[in-house]
Amino acid sequence: MEKSEFYTFLKGIPKAELHIHIEAVMSKDTIKKLYLKKNGVEFSDAEMTELFNYSDLNGFIAAFLKVQDLFTSVDDFDLIFEDLKNYLLRNGIAYCEAFFAPSAFIKKGFSYAEMTKNFQKNLKKIEEETGIKVLLMGDVSRTFGLENAENNFKMFSENPFEGFIGIGLGGAESKGPSKDFGPVFEKAHKAGFHAVAHAGEDCGPESIWDAIKICKAERIGHGITASQDEELMKYLSENKIALEVCPTSNVFTKKYVKAMSEHPVRQFFDKKVPVVIGTDDPIFFGVELLDEYWNLYTDLKFTKEEFKELIMNSFDYSFLSPSDKFTFKNSVEDSWK
Repeated sequence: MEKSEFYTFLKGIPKAELHIHIEAVMSKDTIKKLYLKKNGVEFSDAEMTELFNYSDLNGFIAAFLKVQDLFTSVDDFDLIFEDLKNYLLRNGIAYCEAFFAPSAFIKKGFSYAEMTKNFQKNLKKIEEETGIKVLLMGDVSRTFGLENAENNFKMFSENPFEGFIGIGLGGAESKGPSKDFGPVFEKAHKAGFHAVAHAGEDCGPESIWDAIKICKAERIGHGITASQDEELMKYLSENKIALEVCPTSNVFTKKYVKAMSEHPVRQFFDKKVPVVIGTDDPIFFGVELLDEYWNLYTDLKFTKEEFKELIMNSFDYSFLSPSDKFTFKNSVEDSWK
């Protein structure tokens, strides 16, 4: 298919996205509004270019934290959720599980209880306006150490809200090994929360093993270094542990993948490792979900029928109820026809 035909076709198929960070779906217009509100002056084009000038995972995380620092009040999240809504509509996404990272906002003095009220209000607004269901997972964050992660979990457990389903482990993987956060994940499982972890993005397959064995993560964010370990790929396949693969993000940081054509997602798929496709941080990597499917089509030679399997995976490996999965998958079948 030509590109325009491909995008039209795929937009019309209901999809789930399971790996995306809400702060990273914001538009450049929102960044400018937040900067003006905080500093009283316009954000220049040169500053915008500099903000997105990085070449590795740690550089990206530094930029991510700079964007979070632009927030001055809880109401600023209204802009983020409006951008998220528009993103979901543009890409034909019917269901989304998204991460939010509270650590930087708490350090700025934000009330987590007020944040949860805002989140719940905006999740309801998105569903009422579009029919799209969005659920959130809180990032306990490895970047700031175990004590901070435990404090985040305590906030999550003491301030539940409709739409919150579990915890994630994001941040600088090399600075915060998966194995260090076992105690937090143990508490999360006991509390009945779902739990996922970024692993194998900036470290080797041992990080993924630790996320599975110690943290008992139900899905793995990225997981690209699983390609270095045949036993691990077999384990993921046999135990139905999905990798939330974000191809452009992995190519951009260039730690293990230098070009899209080299991305191991093709290898994972062929070896029956469960894979779901996500974008990670759309504004930071200049990519949306339809773009990622186009990349798989053009650079990794995925077929239309393989796309159908990936889309079905996005619902199968979500945290939806079995009945909701059935309903969404039927809508995929109907749209495919």
